[in-house]
Amino acid sequence: MPDSDHPVSLKQPRYSTRGFPIYRFLPGQMPHPHRHPGGHSYGLQEPPPRAFLEEEWSTSEDYLYAIDLYNFAYWWESHEVFEGLWHVCGRRTSAGHFFQALIQLAAANLKQVLGRERAVKNLVQRGLERLQNVPPRYMGVDTVRLADHFRLWMNSRRDSHVLIHLGLASSHQRMARAGIEGSESEATRAERKGPE
Repeated sequence: MPDSDHPVSLKQPRYSTRGFPIYRFLPGQMPHPHRHPGGHSYGLQEPPPRAFLEEEWSTSEDYLYAIDLYNFAYWWESHEVFEGLWHVCGRRTSAGHFFQALIQLAAANLKQVLGRERAVKNLVQRGLERLQNVPPRYMGVDTVRLADHFRLWMNSRRDSHVLIHLGLASSHQRMARAGIEGSESEATRAERKGPE
């Protein structure tokens, strides 16, 4: 599926500096990224994501990259990174519930593109149930707002997808109030400045 067929705006913020794969994998329509010689990640030994403390989410390149992959409609790829984080951060923790919810919501988007409506509903429902086990503001995400947006998405024509917005600006504001010095990231400046 060409990039133009995806509901993605290039004006949305990037949180990571990693480049995207050369295509978005759609099962049954493209070479499998790892198993097929034509796959975008064939033969690459990517290190597993690194565990991190919940309060250090804004410094996890793996987490930020997974959010970028999701927001730019690389749902299979984001699912893979979220699953790696789910394994290293603990499955029965708040982080585990959070990552499993994101895994299911990414999979729901992928099933939507593939036209599997029943799977979409089941995955969104399970993802929303998982989000109930996570604090309302978690790893930069307003989980209540995210859940509300998915409920609306389920009741609409779904010609776009729900983005995951990270509260990086508020994270930097909290650090400033606590007297912690740090440089403001490009993403934070862009978020504070707003759309051009």
